[in-house]
Amino acid sequence: MSQPPQVSRGPVVTPMRVVIAFCLIAPFIAMLWVGSYAKTDPAFIGIPFFYWYQMAWVLISTALTMIAFKLWQRDQRARSAAKGGASE
Repeated sequence: MSQPPQVSRGPVVTPMRVVIAFCLIAPFIAMLWVGSYAKTDPAFIGIPFFYWYQMAWVLISTALTMIAFKLWQRDQRARSAAKGGASE
């Protein structure tokens, strides 16, 4: 019996996807490591470190998620073009 030809899809783990994963995982690790920010000093405009650190990560997480999304779109376009298909 003949077997169907195997289609090479390329590597699943690419450097682009590693960067995407880092962008999405970094905020979780920063927030789960409570010992790094469970303190009151240094205060910023009268706000204890504990609070402004978390609020800073809200903005950082938003930026990292946006970057991850744009990189994912670029990766999908490149994979689609490599297969010879039209981009969505």
